[in-house]
Amino acid sequence: MPTVRLGDVDLAYDEFGSGVPLLLFAPGGMRSRSAFWAERPGEWIDPRTALVDRYRVIALDQRNAGRSSGPVRATDGWHTYVDDAVALLRHLEIRAVAVMGGCIGVSYALGFCARGDVEVLAAVLQNPIGKSPDGHDHIGPTFDEWAAALRSTRSDVTAEALASMRHNMFSGEFVFSVDRDFVRSCDVPMLVLPGNDAFHPTSTAEEIARLAPRATLVRAWHPSEIGDAAAVALIRDFLERTIPRASHQR
Repeated sequence: MPTVRLGDVDLAYDEFGSGVPLLLFAPGGMRSRSAFWAERPGEWIDPRTALVDRYRVIALDQRNAGRSSGPVRATDGWHTYVDDAVALLRHLEIRAVAVMGGCIGVSYALGFCARGDVEVLAAVLQNPIGKSPDGHDHIGPTFDEWAAALRSTRSDVTAEALASMRHNMFSGEFVFSVDRDFVRSCDVPMLVLPGNDAFHPTSTAEEIARLAPRATLVRAWHPSEIGDAAAVALIRDFLERTIPRASHQR
Protein backbone atom coordinates (compact mmCIF):
# COMPACT_ATOMS: atom_id res chain seq x y z
CA MET A 1 0.00 0.00 0.00
CA PRO A 2 1.86 3.12 -1.16
CA THR A 3 1.88 6.30 0.89
CA VAL A 4 2.18 9.73 -0.69
CA ARG A 5 3.14 12.94 1.08
CA LEU A 6 0.51 15.58 0.35
CA GLY A 7 1.38 18.79 2.16
CA ASP A 8 1.50 17.81 5.82
CA VAL A 9 -0.47 14.57 5.36
CA ASP A 10 0.86 11.08 4.66
CA LEU A 11 -1.98 9.48 2.70
CA ALA A 12 -2.00 5.73 2.10
CA TYR A 13 -3.95 4.31 -0.82
CA ASP A 14 -4.40 1.16 -2.89
CA GLU A 15 -5.02 0.81 -6.64
CA PHE A 16 -6.66 -2.17 -8.29
CA GLY A 17 -7.53 -2.92 -11.92
CA SER A 18 -7.69 -0.52 -14.85
CA GLY A 19 -10.23 1.54 -16.75
CA VAL A 20 -12.41 4.42 -15.58
CA PRO A 21 -11.13 5.69 -12.20
CA LEU A 22 -13.43 4.76 -9.30
CA LEU A 23 -12.56 6.46 -6.01
CA LEU A 24 -13.70 4.67 -2.86
CA PHE A 25 -14.64 6.36 0.42
CA ALA A 26 -14.73 3.46 2.86
CA PRO A 27 -17.07 2.67 5.75
CA GLY A 28 -15.74 2.62 9.29
CA GLY A 29 -16.59 6.02 10.76
CA MET A 30 -13.51 8.06 11.60
CA ARG A 31 -11.50 4.86 11.08
CA SER A 32 -12.48 4.79 7.39
CA ARG A 33 -9.79 2.81 5.58
CA SER A 34 -9.35 0.72 2.43
CA ALA A 35 -9.23 -2.64 4.20
CA PHE A 36 -12.66 -2.11 5.77
CA TRP A 37 -14.35 -3.00 2.47
CA ALA A 38 -13.28 -6.62 3.05
CA GLU A 39 -14.16 -6.83 6.75
CA ARG A 40 -17.92 -7.45 6.44
CA PRO A 41 -18.35 -10.27 3.90
CA GLY A 42 -22.01 -10.85 3.16
CA GLU A 43 -22.98 -7.36 4.29
CA TRP A 44 -21.62 -5.44 1.30
CA ILE A 45 -19.46 -6.13 -1.71
CA ASP A 46 -15.75 -5.37 -1.88
CA PRO A 47 -15.41 -3.11 -4.95
CA ARG A 48 -11.63 -3.52 -4.77
CA THR A 49 -12.12 -7.04 -6.15
CA ALA A 50 -15.62 -6.99 -7.67
CA LEU A 51 -15.16 -4.11 -10.13
CA VAL A 52 -11.52 -4.26 -11.16
CA ASP A 53 -12.20 -5.73 -14.61
CA ARG A 54 -13.61 -2.41 -15.85
CA TYR A 55 -12.45 0.18 -13.32
CA ARG A 56 -9.25 1.59 -11.90
CA VAL A 57 -10.31 1.31 -8.27
CA ILE A 58 -8.57 3.71 -5.87
CA ALA A 59 -9.13 3.09 -2.16
CA LEU A 60 -7.63 5.39 0.45
CA ASP A 61 -7.15 5.32 4.18
CA GLN A 62 -8.54 8.61 5.47
CA ARG A 63 -6.13 10.78 7.42
CA ASN A 64 -5.50 9.42 10.92
CA ALA A 65 -7.07 6.09 9.97
CA GLY A 66 -5.28 2.93 8.92
CA ARG A 67 -1.85 3.85 7.55
CA SER A 68 -2.61 7.52 6.88
CA SER A 69 -1.68 10.31 9.26
CA GLY A 70 -1.89 14.06 9.48
CA PRO A 71 -2.37 16.95 11.87
CA VAL A 72 -5.60 17.65 13.72
CA ARG A 73 -6.67 21.29 13.80
CA ALA A 74 -9.64 23.07 15.31
CA THR A 75 -10.68 24.20 11.83
CA ASP A 76 -10.79 20.65 10.43
CA GLY A 77 -14.03 19.28 9.04
CA TRP A 78 -15.46 17.55 5.99
CA HIS A 79 -13.57 19.94 3.73
CA THR A 80 -10.29 18.66 5.18
CA TYR A 81 -10.95 15.13 3.95
CA VAL A 82 -12.17 16.40 0.58
CA ASP A 83 -8.91 18.37 0.25
CA ASP A 84 -6.99 15.12 0.80
CA ALA A 85 -8.96 13.26 -1.87
CA VAL A 86 -8.56 16.09 -4.39
CA ALA A 87 -4.82 16.25 -3.70
CA LEU A 88 -4.51 12.48 -4.20
CA LEU A 89 -6.25 12.63 -7.58
CA ARG A 90 -4.05 15.53 -8.65
CA HIS A 91 -1.03 13.45 -7.66
CA LEU A 92 -2.39 10.60 -9.80
CA GLU A 93 -3.22 13.07 -12.63
CA ILE A 94 -6.89 12.06 -12.66
CA ARG A 95 -9.38 14.68 -13.81
CA ALA A 96 -12.63 12.70 -13.92
CA VAL A 97 -13.74 9.92 -11.59
CA ALA A 98 -16.69 7.89 -10.39
CA VAL A 99 -17.08 7.67 -6.61
CA MET A 100 -18.45 5.06 -4.23
CA GLY A 101 -19.00 5.64 -0.54
CA GLY A 102 -20.23 3.45 2.29
CA CYS A 103 -21.48 4.65 5.67
CA ILE A 104 -19.48 7.81 6.51
CA GLY A 105 -18.01 7.42 3.03
CA VAL A 106 -21.31 8.66 1.58
CA SER A 107 -20.85 11.99 3.35
CA TYR A 108 -17.25 12.14 2.14
CA ALA A 109 -18.44 11.36 -1.39
CA LEU A 110 -21.16 14.04 -1.34
CA GLY A 111 -18.66 16.58 -0.01
CA PHE A 112 -16.34 15.60 -2.84
CA CYS A 113 -19.14 16.12 -5.38
CA ALA A 114 -19.81 19.57 -3.91
CA ARG A 115 -16.17 20.60 -4.16
CA GLY A 116 -16.22 20.68 -7.97
CA ASP A 117 -12.45 20.46 -8.53
CA VAL A 118 -12.71 17.03 -10.17
CA GLU A 119 -15.45 15.92 -12.58
CA VAL A 120 -17.65 13.30 -10.92
CA LEU A 121 -19.07 10.87 -13.47
CA ALA A 122 -21.35 8.89 -11.13
CA ALA A 123 -21.81 8.17 -7.42
CA VAL A 124 -22.76 4.99 -5.59
CA LEU A 125 -24.03 5.86 -2.10
CA GLN A 126 -24.32 2.83 0.20
CA ASN A 127 -25.73 3.03 3.75
CA PRO A 128 -25.69 6.84 4.08
CA ILE A 129 -25.21 8.15 7.60
CA GLY A 130 -27.51 10.93 8.73
CA LYS A 131 -29.27 12.65 11.57
CA SER A 132 -31.22 9.98 13.40
CA PRO A 133 -35.01 10.42 13.30
CA ASP A 134 -35.16 9.66 17.04
CA GLY A 135 -33.03 12.74 17.75
CA HIS A 136 -30.37 10.74 19.58
CA ASP A 137 -26.70 11.35 18.82
CA HIS A 138 -25.60 7.90 17.68
CA ILE A 139 -22.54 9.04 15.72
CA GLY A 140 -20.87 11.41 18.19
CA PRO A 141 -19.77 8.66 20.60
CA THR A 142 -17.99 6.83 17.78
CA PHE A 143 -16.03 10.02 17.09
CA ASP A 144 -15.16 10.22 20.78
CA GLU A 145 -13.81 6.65 20.78
CA TRP A 146 -11.62 7.40 17.76
CA ALA A 147 -10.46 10.67 19.30
CA ALA A 148 -9.48 9.03 22.59
CA ALA A 149 -7.49 6.35 20.78
CA LEU A 150 -5.74 8.97 18.67
CA ARG A 151 -4.81 11.11 21.68
CA SER A 152 -3.35 8.08 23.44
CA THR A 153 -0.68 7.81 20.74
CA ARG A 154 -0.30 11.43 19.60
CA SER A 155 1.01 14.08 21.98
CA ASP A 156 0.45 16.77 19.33
CA VAL A 157 -3.33 16.22 19.22
CA THR A 158 -5.27 18.34 21.71
CA ALA A 159 -8.68 17.78 23.23
CA GLU A 160 -9.67 21.30 22.19
CA ALA A 161 -8.89 20.67 18.51
CA LEU A 162 -10.79 17.39 18.55
CA ALA A 163 -13.84 18.97 20.22
CA SER A 164 -13.92 21.71 17.57
CA MET A 165 -13.50 19.17 14.79
CA ARG A 166 -16.36 17.06 16.19
CA HIS A 167 -18.60 20.12 16.18
CA ASN A 168 -17.59 21.04 12.65
CA MET A 169 -18.40 17.58 11.34
CA PHE A 170 -21.44 16.39 13.26
CA SER A 171 -23.35 19.33 14.71
CA GLY A 172 -25.49 19.70 11.60
CA GLU A 173 -28.23 17.53 10.22
CA PHE A 174 -29.18 15.56 7.14
CA VAL A 175 -25.90 13.94 5.91
CA PHE A 176 -23.70 16.45 7.78
CA SER A 177 -21.24 17.22 4.95
CA VAL A 178 -23.63 18.99 2.57
CA ASP A 179 -27.06 20.57 2.84
CA ARG A 180 -30.29 19.74 1.07
CA ASP A 181 -29.93 22.64 -1.37
CA PHE A 182 -26.71 21.16 -2.70
CA VAL A 183 -28.30 17.74 -3.21
CA ARG A 184 -31.19 19.39 -5.07
CA SER A 185 -28.71 21.06 -7.40
CA CYS A 186 -26.35 18.12 -7.88
CA ASP A 187 -26.53 16.71 -11.40
CA VAL A 188 -24.31 13.70 -10.71
CA PRO A 189 -26.10 10.37 -11.38
CA MET A 190 -26.53 8.63 -8.01
CA LEU A 191 -27.32 5.08 -7.01
CA VAL A 192 -28.71 5.24 -3.47
CA LEU A 193 -28.60 2.04 -1.41
CA PRO A 194 -30.31 2.64 1.96
CA GLY A 195 -29.30 1.46 5.39
CA ASN A 196 -31.74 0.35 8.06
CA ASP A 197 -30.41 1.26 11.50
CA ALA A 198 -29.83 4.28 13.74
CA PHE A 199 -26.43 5.04 12.23
CA HIS A 200 -27.68 4.66 8.66
CA PRO A 201 -31.33 5.76 8.71
CA THR A 202 -33.46 4.59 5.81
CA SER A 203 -35.09 8.03 5.83
CA THR A 204 -31.75 9.69 5.01
CA ALA A 205 -31.29 7.58 1.88
CA GLU A 206 -34.90 8.17 0.87
CA GLU A 207 -34.47 11.92 1.21
CA ILE A 208 -31.27 11.93 -0.85
CA ALA A 209 -33.14 10.06 -3.57
CA ARG A 210 -36.11 12.46 -3.46
CA LEU A 211 -33.93 15.55 -3.65
CA ALA A 212 -31.25 14.58 -6.16
CA PRO A 213 -32.43 15.10 -9.75
CA ARG A 214 -30.64 12.02 -11.11
CA ALA A 215 -30.90 9.58 -8.22
CA THR A 216 -32.02 5.96 -8.33
CA LEU A 217 -33.12 4.37 -5.04
CA VAL A 218 -32.86 0.58 -4.76
CA ARG A 219 -34.27 -0.79 -1.53
CA ALA A 220 -33.37 -4.47 -2.00
CA TRP A 221 -29.63 -4.29 -2.61
CA HIS A 222 -28.04 -6.05 0.33
CA PRO A 223 -25.98 -9.14 -0.55
CA SER A 224 -27.76 -11.01 2.25
CA GLU A 225 -31.05 -10.30 0.45
CA ILE A 226 -30.16 -10.74 -3.22
CA GLY A 227 -26.78 -12.50 -3.14
CA ASP A 228 -23.28 -11.25 -3.86
CA ALA A 229 -23.50 -11.67 -7.62
CA ALA A 230 -26.75 -9.72 -7.90
CA ALA A 231 -25.41 -6.93 -5.67
CA VAL A 232 -22.31 -6.62 -7.85
CA ALA A 233 -24.44 -6.65 -11.01
CA LEU A 234 -26.66 -3.89 -9.60
CA ILE A 235 -23.73 -1.55 -9.07
CA ARG A 236 -21.99 -2.55 -12.29
CA ASP A 237 -25.13 -1.97 -14.37
CA PHE A 238 -25.65 1.46 -12.85
CA LEU A 239 -22.07 2.53 -13.58
CA GLU A 240 -22.19 1.19 -17.14
CA ARG A 241 -25.48 2.98 -17.85
CA THR A 242 -24.53 6.35 -16.39
CA ILE A 243 -20.84 6.88 -17.10
CA PRO A 244 -20.40 8.40 -20.57
CA ARG A 245 -19.12 5.88 -23.10
CA ALA A 246 -16.22 8.18 -23.97
CA SER A 247 -14.96 7.88 -20.41
CA HIS A 248 -14.79 4.10 -20.72
CA GLN A 249 -12.71 4.50 -23.86
CA ARG A 250 -10.13 6.89 -22.40
